[in-house]
Amino acid sequence: MSKPKAPWLKHFGDIPETLEYPDGSMYEAIKYAYETHLNGNGYNNAAYEFQGKKTSYPEFFKKIDRIARAFKALGIEKGDTVTVCMPNAPQGVDTFYALNRISAVPAMIHPLSAPGEIKFYVTHTHSKAVLVLDMFYEKVLDALKDVDYEVKVIVAHIKDELPFPLNLLYPLTVKDKPAPLPADNKNVIDWKDFIAGGKAVEELPDTYPAKEDTAIILFSGGTTGTSKGIELTNLNMNALGYEVAAGAGFTMTGLRMFSVMPLFHGFGLGVGIHTALVNCATCILIPQFTIKTYAKDVKKYKPNVIVGVPTLFEALLRSDGFDGVDLSFLKGVFCGGDSLSIELKKKVDAFLKEHNAKVQIREGYGTTECVTASCLTPHDFFREGSIGIPFPDIYYQIVDPNTDKELPYGTEGEICISGPTVMKGYLNNRSETASTLRTHSDGNVWLHTGDLGTMDEDGFIYYKQRLKRLIIVSGVNVYPSQVENTIDAHPDVLLSCAIGIPDPYKMHKVKAFVVLRPGVEPSDKIKDEILEHCKQEISRYAMPREIEFRTELPKTLVGKVAYRKLEEEEEAKAKAAAEAAE
Repeated sequence: MSKPKAPWLKHFGDIPETLEYPDGSMYEAIKYAYETHLNGNGYNNAAYEFQGKKTSYPEFFKKIDRIARAFKALGIEKGDTVTVCMPNAPQGVDTFYALNRISAVPAMIHPLSAPGEIKFYVTHTHSKAVLVLDMFYEKVLDALKDVDYEVKVIVAHIKDELPFPLNLLYPLTVKDKPAPLPADNKNVIDWKDFIAGGKAVEELPDTYPAKEDTAIILFSGGTTGTSKGIELTNLNMNALGYEVAAGAGFTMTGLRMFSVMPLFHGFGLGVGIHTALVNCATCILIPQFTIKTYAKDVKKYKPNVIVGVPTLFEALLRSDGFDGVDLSFLKGVFCGGDSLSIELKKKVDAFLKEHNAKVQIREGYGTTECVTASCLTPHDFFREGSIGIPFPDIYYQIVDPNTDKELPYGTEGEICISGPTVMKGYLNNRSETASTLRTHSDGNVWLHTGDLGTMDEDGFIYYKQRLKRLIIVSGVNVYPSQVENTIDAHPDVLLSCAIGIPDPYKMHKVKAFVVLRPGVEPSDKIKDEILEHCKQEISRYAMPREIEFRTELPKTLVGKVAYRKLEEEEEAKAKAAAEAAE
């Protein structure tokens, strides 16, 4: 299997080659961690903190059991699915583990999903209930109008989890008040009534899900394609938590994780929540991320670990609230979910150094089909352009996309991953599962990521681009990330996105959308400077033929730049121009 045993191990001897993983459920893994590391060992850190209110690990387990009884009273049994449509709030986290406690399956979705999407998620998973925040419940009811079976809707409230006096003041700060719950709909249940109903259940099951059982359903999605339900097992989630801790290079027990990435995302749930909890850290639950509150929250909660997508770290640079702030409490800053440009890394590293942090931003890579990260930049050894080395027990192959044949070191091909975090499969989609999980000539099952990359002889992985995100100019492949990295290096540029647009001669040409730094106004001078810089760094085939300045770029629900939206805009403009010409 393709994971060099040498010479990279001599550089990173503190990272073990293999780990031992729990045989049971996610719930059991957290319980074991608490009993082994916290209980009676001098630690008194909370399981999570929400808006200043701390929930201890013993109270966390009590809440899990209380909610598990409520779901049992509602008729949720082993193998049943419940859709969880929540921000990073205690009810969402508690419910996630309560369902695991009774061998049911949470399907995590974005609370801002459109009604049509919610209907798809609920029916595709055949969910028997939906947990939703009060401000979104009407949308859920709208989505369920055309669902041909009964679905219970449990409505939670942020104010119920706030400390005094915030719980009294919060309703006064909400501009758009949620509508009262309908008295004539027996399928809509207030959270307090839901919990009260659980008192009728005296005993919970004394058995737990097996490691190979489906523990959670996440949905692929973002820029292209039809959304697919990804079945992840207890082993997938637990292995991730152990692997991230091993790759981090520091002990997580007792630390504070800035849990700002959303629950519906593998990165947010797998690293921001579960990794923290199976290592007895504290999750700082941030329900809504904004540039305005970023600095305030970091200063207030002093997290030791921050995880996020590149846009979160762009916000770090934009925020004006970090002047003079000492960030020496940071032990780990991790970026994933999208490609971190070399230039953005340099800017974030400089920012961290200026603020007395002893760490640099470390990039990881993965897909939701293996929960999230599967490799990470080592804590003390950075190789420019690399996304790091595989976690323990994770193996990489770079293969010819047409033949699945493994390619030599340094040769570009499709990135494939094998290991304990690789998904069980796509829900009710055998054909997609078969095309994504393939058995290679070595007899092992490999996850085909659809991403292009290379591996060097030391085991470092280099991500190039999505297989489908190529711009072909006069028959020559152009990688948008190369163009974006070059443009981002300009001191006045905050963010860029390169796409291919139709060209009558070359088939396609490169167009770049550019967001300038705050306070910098678009001008022909800056445009000329960007083009001149590009001439020095990239081939003439990759040169942008058009540059359009924007105040912001469209984003997917998980914060990635939605390049498909930009492509669709250009396609619509081209079509309109063609019709006008006729």
